[in-house]
Amino acid sequence: MHTPEIQPHSREIVLRPVGVIRNTIAEPFLVAGDDGLAMRGEMATAMAEIREKREEISEIIIDEGLADILDGIEEYSHVTVLYWAHQVPDQGRRLSKVHPMGRKDYPLVGIYSTCSPARPNPVLLTVGSLRSRRGNVLEVAGMDAVDGSPVIDIKPYVADFFPREGVRIPAWMQRIQREVEEGTRG
Repeated sequence: MHTPEIQPHSREIVLRPVGVIRNTIAEPFLVAGDDGLAMRGEMATAMAEIREKREEISEIIIDEGLADILDGIEEYSHVTVLYWAHQVPDQGRRLSKVHPMGRKDYPLVGIYSTCSPARPNPVLLTVGSLRSRRGNVLEVAGMDAVDGSPVIDIKPYVADFFPREGVRIPAWMQRIQREVEEGTRG
């Protein structure tokens, strides 16, 4: 099978934000720099903040001229939101390997093996609980996006579109999920 040569900069992809996320998250939990990732502040505090943000309401404000694209969305309980991690610095976009969550007790892995916002194209995905719609504004709980993040796309969350059987994740990711849930480290 022939694999075509990829020319990473041979074509320009232009994305136009359709809206913006508004909430109280002023800074990302992870900070990307030349040396990799680092957790902002103390780990226990950051884990507690991550858990608290699950219930906080964010507003997704869609450009008024595009409000019709939301028609019918209120019939869903959850939405999948693609957004741009606008606070990732240039050096964070050049990282190829990191310790997940900036922790040396996790293995050094390729950036695409993580959910880190630091990536060549910082397009992030989150699923939130849709609480209401007011015209061009969605109120969504559980968003982890930083205030001011440009929204690229919104899709309804349909569980059957995602695999449930045969899904595996590495032990270190299971540990991260447990720590976030329990608010502990280690």
